[in-house]
Amino acid sequence: MRRYDKITSRPRKHEGSPARINFRPCLSVLRLFRNFIASQLLIFLLLTAPGASAGLTDQVTETVLPNGLKVILLENHKAPLVTFQVWYRVGSRNETPGKTGLSHMLEHMMFKGTKKVGPEMFSRIIQENGGNNNAFTSHDYTAYYENLRSDRVQVAIDLEADRMRHLVLRGKDFRTERMVVMEERRQRMEDNPQAYLWERMEAAAFRVSPYRWPIIGWMEDMEQWMLNDLKSYYKTYYNPANAFLVVVGDFKKEELLPRIRKAFGSFQGSVKPDEERAEDPPQKEERRIVVQKEAQLPFLVKGYHVPNLHHPDAYVLEVIAAVLSGGKSSRLYEGLVRGKRLALEADADNSLLSHDPRLFYVSAVPMPGRDTAELEKALDGEIARLRTEPVKDEELERAKNQIEAAFVFSQDSLFSQAALLARHEIVGGWKKLDDYLSSIRNVTAEDIQGVAGRYLVPENSTVGILIPEGSKDSRGQGKARSWEDGKIGR
Repeated sequence: MRRYDKITSRPRKHEGSPARINFRPCLSVLRLFRNFIASQLLIFLLLTAPGASAGLTDQVTETVLPNGLKVILLENHKAPLVTFQVWYRVGSRNETPGKTGLSHMLEHMMFKGTKKVGPEMFSRIIQENGGNNNAFTSHDYTAYYENLRSDRVQVAIDLEADRMRHLVLRGKDFRTERMVVMEERRQRMEDNPQAYLWERMEAAAFRVSPYRWPIIGWMEDMEQWMLNDLKSYYKTYYNPANAFLVVVGDFKKEELLPRIRKAFGSFQGSVKPDEERAEDPPQKEERRIVVQKEAQLPFLVKGYHVPNLHHPDAYVLEVIAAVLSGGKSSRLYEGLVRGKRLALEADADNSLLSHDPRLFYVSAVPMPGRDTAELEKALDGEIARLRTEPVKDEELERAKNQIEAAFVFSQDSLFSQAALLARHEIVGGWKKLDDYLSSIRNVTAEDIQGVAGRYLVPENSTVGILIPEGSKDSRGQGKARSWEDGKIGR
């Protein structure tokens, strides 16, 4: 099931490979290839191959420039390529009510040029040098990347350094791009029934946390944006102290680092913005939202409040997600899809790599003719099993193997290596990546029961149900309903 937790800018000439790296707030890239694992034999071979489990971080070097810019370098000489990535510690969680969506809007405007580089020339220059580039915005960060031949890395260095501090924000560009972003919201959220339900569910799940509004922002806020809002946002968050570089590929760090110092080091350091944001108090009762909207099929999603990687329970939830939806041998597939034939598809996802605690998600699309109430009851039954029955050793080992194999696969790409380091850097530092495999291996059946009993309980959940207009589904009688207590969402 596709999550809507990362917004990539509209299709542009510069849009290339992975336009939407689907980290999904949960098993992130570590589960990207789980459905392609053919057999336990393949998993065994991958995990026992020489160097397969070698620590990626052992090869990483970190340097912090005097102005506060952190530079993370990883040499990888398997191909004459390099991925150059600039990550800013700003996303929708840094916004305020009434000004939602500014992070994503500024991402668009970052391609409108500087005094040196004209509008839309940035991507053209990268393409002329045989590369591709793009950007993406999440709740917790905004990132920009270029994939190039390693002998062209200076092109990326110069362009990214230029727009980090010398972006030109023009009124004409702002008005045009705001219309583009508003249309993007209509297409991606309002005209996408599942995405629309998902953002409404999260607006109900969070009462205080900025995770309650969508990355792309609310339409009524977009209509009120002013150019000065973006100028202020850029000045506050786009500075060396609030950014870091990740470069992975075919280079020698003793040659590359001086070039980075020369391009970025002259920028004046700034005060790092406050990253602290309010977190929601413990949820005490189930919240529920039902939306009637034009759609082909109903959709069901549940979100449970859970901790992130700073808490050991987060790694147990990684394993729980794999037990529930790790391929065709998983519980949701065996029980809901193939067994009872209640669902066309079902998924589980954990928010390990979120800056603040977020949600553990379970979702499903009912089989045509099946009722969402029936599907929800079966889904609740699978969740209850985690609390009441120990996971068998064979099932637990299979889930761990799937996660570990996906971890190995994820390191095969230069881009993914860089993004994996960056995602951990955003949350707790790139060295936290070392904790992943050991934490997964240490999970026990008793841990799963305990964690499921603490977090995967009805009073800690928010339920979202999509009912197609005109459906006879028992949950869709009458007009669309929503849970409200005070002002949640917009």
